[in-house]
Amino acid sequence: MTRRCPEFLLALVLSAGCGAAIACAPHAAVPRLYDAQQGIERYISSGAYDREFAAVVARAQAYMEKRAPAVTKPAIVLDIDETSLSNWPAYRVNGWARITAGPCDLDRGPCGIRAWQAMAASKALAPTLALTRRAKALGVAVFFITGRPPDLREATERNLRQEGYEPAGVVLLPAGATFKSAVDFKAPERRRIAGQGYTVILSMGDQQSDLDGGSAERTFKLPNPVYFLP
Repeated sequence: MTRRCPEFLLALVLSAGCGAAIACAPHAAVPRLYDAQQGIERYISSGAYDREFAAVVARAQAYMEKRAPAVTKPAIVLDIDETSLSNWPAYRVNGWARITAGPCDLDRGPCGIRAWQAMAASKALAPTLALTRRAKALGVAVFFITGRPPDLREATERNLRQEGYEPAGVVLLPAGATFKSAVDFKAPERRRIAGQGYTVILSMGDQQSDLDGGSAERTFKLPNPVYFLP
């Protein structure tokens, strides 16, 4: 009989970008850390990640193309990290581990993700950037909702704009707020956007918790072989 994996093992057993729930084999079959790291590296470096990412964005764009002319005040909602901007340089130097706190040394490691994000050095994920440019041409507002803390607002907005994004709004975690799941934060924020008269035709993110909770016509889940956020 198989059993469910604890969350901290999820990144270790994923060597593809599906991000779906999986079942654990017995302990003896759990891959070694090195093997899992190499599997992630191969998946990303081989181009498979880029192809699967682009395929999801293409489906999102096709839906946007169809719906935007048919609704009032169309809008799309995007996550930021591993959806609009890539943090892979920081994760790679960490051996694909998620280290949140501490300074970022990209030459020798480790690299704290928050310090990396404060550098505003993340590069745009090209398919998502192209999606937002098409959205602008269609008159679709682009909103970003992220689980980044509020002290990263200036760096986050600067990074988005220098990479070519033109946000209608950027929502970060409220100061002092804690949530059991990103759903508890992101779903109400989408409802607030809809409450401004927008029709949220799609929401796109690399975590299922970016998408659950409603207030978007369609959701599009991007691959992320590295980490899972509830």
